[in-house]
Order: sequence, then C-alpha cells, then structure tokens
Amino acid sequence: MKRTLPCLALVVACGGGHGAETPHAATPKQTTVARDDKEHGTVTKAGDVGTYVSIPWGFSTSSYFIEGDGGLVAIDTQFLPSAAEEMIARAEAATRKKLVLAVVLHANPDKFNGTAVFQKHGVKVVTSAQVKALVPEVHEKRVRAFYDRYQPDYPKDVPQPEVFGDKTIDVLAAGVKLRLHVMGAGCSEAHVVVERPDTKEIFAGDLVANQHHSWLEIGKTDQWLKRLEELRRLSPRRVYPGRGSVGDASLLDDEEKYLRKVMALVAAEKPTMPVREDALERIEKALVETYPSYGHSVFLKIGLPAEWERQAAKR
Repeated sequence: MKRTLPCLALVVACGGGHGAETPHAATPKQTTVARDDKEHGTVTKAGDVGTYVSIPWGFSTSSYFIEGDGGLVAIDTQFLPSAAEEMIARAEAATRKKLVLAVVLHANPDKFNGTAVFQKHGVKVVTSAQVKALVPEVHEKRVRAFYDRYQPDYPKDVPQPEVFGDKTIDVLAAGVKLRLHVMGAGCSEAHVVVERPDTKEIFAGDLVANQHHSWLEIGKTDQWLKRLEELRRLSPRRVYPGRGSVGDASLLDDEEKYLRKVMALVAAEKPTMPVREDALERIEKALVETYPSYGHSVFLKIGLPAEWERQAAKR
C-alpha cells in the first residue's frame, strides 16, 4: 500500500521490506563549507550529506542534512533555536536548496528543541508516535533544568512535530529515499533511526556517540545493546552519530564496548540501594581514565546512578 503524506508529496510505503540496493560508492571527500569562530557552529559536507555541529554551549550536537534533487532533508533540529536558525541558513546557502523535511530521532531537547524554528521556515517536522508521546514530559523536565540558564534562547512551548506513524516506513522526500525505523528503548524510551537503503547509511542519533560519553539517564543499557544489534543487522557502511565524527560500522562495536565497560564497572561494586556516592566516584574516575579523549564526562553524573539502580533492582 502506498500513500502520500500531506504538504510534501512524500511517497510512503508502510512496512520495513528492503528494496534493491546499489553498491556503496567510495567514501566521499569531506570538505569544509564553513568553520567560523567559537560563536558559531561548524558545517561540513561530504558528498550529499552535510553535518552541522553546534558550539559547546549547545552540547556540540550533530544534526545532518541530506541533499536530494528536490531539496534537503534534515536529521534532528538542534538544542538551541539559534542553532536551528543557523543550521537552516547555512545548509540552504551551501546547497542553494530548501529544506523540506526534518526527522526527530528521539525525545531529548537536542533533537526536538528546534522543531518550531524549522516549521516557521515551512519545513515539515516528523517523528514516530512513540517518540511524540514522550516529548511533553521530557520537555517539561528539561525546561525546569535549562530554561533559566539559556533564556531567551530556549523554547518554552512544547515542540509539536507531526507523527508519521508507529511502524517502520519508507519515505521519498526531496528525491531522497529513506527508511524510518521505529525502535524501542536505548538512551531514550523510543527511537527513530533513519536508514538510506541505497547507500547503506544510518543516522543513529544518540544511540551512537563517537569520542563522547553516552547519555545513560534512563538506565536501560540492556535494551540499548539490543538496539545496537538491530542496527548491525542493517549492515551499514556509514554511521552518523549524535555526537562526534561520522564513521563506519565499527562505531557500533565501539559503542557496545563502552556500554559493557560501564556495566562491568558498576557490577564490580555489587550495587544495592541506596546508591553509594564513593562507588560512583570510583566508576566515573575509571571511565574518564579509560576514555581520556571523550567529551561530556558531565553526562556520567546522571547516567551512572541510573545504571546503578538498574543493576541493584536486578540483584
């Protein structure tokens, strides 16, 4: 069955069946479109995929834009509205094409905060029913944590992406063929992973971090490992992470090793409730020493207690 999503003439086929695949071309040479001073994010483009990385104030968040014959498709909408504005302006200037679609990969503000900005520019923003259902609660929580710090550069109203459905679908937008995979819990309670079946590329969001500590807040590392196995079954040749440089499928292995290291360090402390702060400090120190080049060790302050509680509950 085929149907058309309104406003964009997106051809959609329900289900996750794989069509014919074309051989993956050689890795395109990456060129720098713009690298400004520390007050601006950076934009690079390799082949038909561009990467926008926000300044550290916006958590060095990666969002992507894919160039098709009929325009651009964005993957995630950035943490700060100002970064979303900058991404749109520079992506469209670099390609001389307009953004027509944006996909929110999971319910965290670095993915959905820029939704209204994209919509203001006439871009259709979509996500799964599962992710959309999580947005109001997550947004309310993050407003309490971030609004005073970032105002006026932080959305007060709940972002409202549209829902494409609750199952994996195929989409044709701007001449770009995409498969939007609906997946379960990992770093969030629900995920969308965007695959380009013809080129064997996947946009994994924060399910994969390259040279950055992972967001472990919900304490579902056991489910996260299942998501990584599902991604492996897609046989990707290029993986686009939520933070850090683009790489090949070895990024999935690196992420698994990282998660298993976290799990092992917590297990070695024989966790029971209540959480022991001295033990968390030892674990954090061990992780920082094991991964000295990794950014955002601050994420461990929230993530390690969640992993501790998960393992304590099992004991």
